[in-house]
Amino acid sequence: MADPTGRRIFISTGEVSGDLQGALLVEALVQRSRDRAIDIDITALGGPRMAQAGAALMGDTTGIGSVGILEALPYVLPSMRLQRQAKRTLEISPPDLAVLIDYMNPNLSMGSYFKAHHPQVPVIYYIAPQQWVWAFSNQDTERLVQCSDRMLAIFKAEADYYRGFGADTTWVGHPLVDRYPAPADPVAARQQLGLPLDAPVVTLLPASRQQEVKYLMPVLLKAAQIIQARYPQVTFLLPVSIPALQASFEQGLAAHGLNGRVVSEGSQRAIAAADVAITKSGTANLEIALMDVPQVVAYRINPLSARIGYYLLKFDVPYVSPVNLVVNQPVVPEFLQWEATPEAIAAAALELLHSETARQTMRDGYAKMRAELGPPGVCQRTADLILDALPKKPCPKSRD
Repeated sequence: MADPTGRRIFISTGEVSGDLQGALLVEALVQRSRDRAIDIDITALGGPRMAQAGAALMGDTTGIGSVGILEALPYVLPSMRLQRQAKRTLEISPPDLAVLIDYMNPNLSMGSYFKAHHPQVPVIYYIAPQQWVWAFSNQDTERLVQCSDRMLAIFKAEADYYRGFGADTTWVGHPLVDRYPAPADPVAARQQLGLPLDAPVVTLLPASRQQEVKYLMPVLLKAAQIIQARYPQVTFLLPVSIPALQASFEQGLAAHGLNGRVVSEGSQRAIAAADVAITKSGTANLEIALMDVPQVVAYRINPLSARIGYYLLKFDVPYVSPVNLVVNQPVVPEFLQWEATPEAIAAAALELLHSETARQTMRDGYAKMRAELGPPGVCQRTADLILDALPKKPCPKSRD
């Protein structure tokens, strides 16, 4: 029988980046609940990192995610199935509190479900979708605010944006500040990976989604060929975040004749060992920057999706990489869609490889970015705010 004094928290997120952020939150919730003598039970839609941190998974959402209109279509039905499965469980046993992390459309559905069926359950949106960067209309933002009792923002601009729509919003800072408190140690990382200390290392992070294997990875691998022609002694590392992508990474390395290997034991060491990282846009950009490793950012989607977004939806933002968005400056070079050519990407990476001035300029930008992400203790602050929001349990009646 469940402990009647225990508190139940449900967390909903998706994709690899959501699993990372969710795991950091679960770890902090577990620790702070122990410190405060609160018995909690965490269930989640998430991934293996969250499960390892202590959450009981209702479903794995790390493989369900995409960027682009056409790219999203294959994931609609799998996402709906997981949502239905979770809602059936929640209908029988609703939590005391729900936390939604990013994952726009599924979490809009989940938030609306709680407001309609369990209005007594507080809903906290943590790491809200980046409407403040690329909202096509105010309608989705208003829906996000309506389904959230409180929003915990990781960027200052995010907090200001949602406050403008009437949301009860607190800026907590970015959780990766806690995960990467200091620059990486490249010597230690290379020793652990068995790499020479005096030869260039380039780490490629081409994909955490299947669509990126198709549209972006070949471009990055061709850029790597250009770099290898210039620096024959270079070693390429490809950390794989989803085991299902490992075979594609290995085949890509071999097909392009690159000197390197796939790293399956996580990305942190492979990034730390690098002179330069060439990466897709996303949370990894912040991780690389906080590790103080120079980087080049690129992204491509289905050309038809890109044309729909650009010409019909008028999608036009100054930056896509979160590193640049935080300071509203071009700290790292971005190459998007038609500009993301192997030649352009390779040229930017080669500049970083042979120019100390270019590397130092980027690191100066990283320092400004870090200052804007908030002080350490983000995960603890966030966990405390969530635990504070748990509804008070009525005291059990004593028997005479």
